[in-house]
Amino acid sequence: MSESDTMVEEVSVSRLQPGDPAPSFTLAADDGSTVSSDGLAGERYVLYFYPKDDTPGCTTQACGLRDSFGGVTATGVQLFGVSPDSVAKHVKFREKYGLPFRLLSDRGHELAEKFGVWIEKSFAGRSYFGNERSTFIIGSDGTVEQVLAQVKPAEHVDQLLAALGR
Repeated sequence: MSESDTMVEEVSVSRLQPGDPAPSFTLAADDGSTVSSDGLAGERYVLYFYPKDDTPGCTTQACGLRDSFGGVTATGVQLFGVSPDSVAKHVKFREKYGLPFRLLSDRGHELAEKFGVWIEKSFAGRSYFGNERSTFIIGSDGTVEQVLAQVKPAEHVDQLLAALGR
């Protein structure tokens, strides 16, 4: 087994799975509000973790969700993007692309760690940590219903709509 196979295997072990209780959280949103698991109790919602605002892949992913936002919310869910970017960066990103959903600032990547999506990555020979592009559908009972792991930006919205039953 190669080193990269081991890394994938380790990530899949630590990432939350369907049936797991969703971790509690309180995060600042780009609209000045605070979003918490307690405030969402009894509701079905989606947390999509992405690496960084205003990068090509993250922009493709966010704009795909923007363009299909009505279809996503017609399933009765609230949608939230989560990255380690600051609230100020989220504000700029959301305004630039007219995103209709809130972006949550996970500055210390605590929530990403709880969901098991804060992973070691490598690019151009350098290693660093960042969010794995993964999405979690949380049921009204507070458990993980479905996980869309390591999604591709251009395919994400179609996978999410299928998982939500659209």
